[in-house]
Amino acid sequence: MYDVYLNERNDLLVVPRGNSIPIDLNRNWRKKRIVRSVSEQIREDVRLYGYHRRKLPLSRSMKTLAEKQA
Repeated sequence: MYDVYLNERNDLLVVPRGNSIPIDLNRNWRKKRIVRSVSEQIREDVRLYGYHRRKLPLSRSMKTLAEKQA
């Protein structure tokens, strides 16, 4: 099982359940949920590095808002 976190910059962090957030990634992470299964890529990253981190894409509404402001 894995813990899933999000931060204010819309980054995704996945760590094994019960593990702490790596010290070099320690920002304002908010715990979103606990998941039982993840993709092979995430599982491999967690196995190799102890965590998986990636930038999530903006939602359509956020993209539209950003385009209007530009």
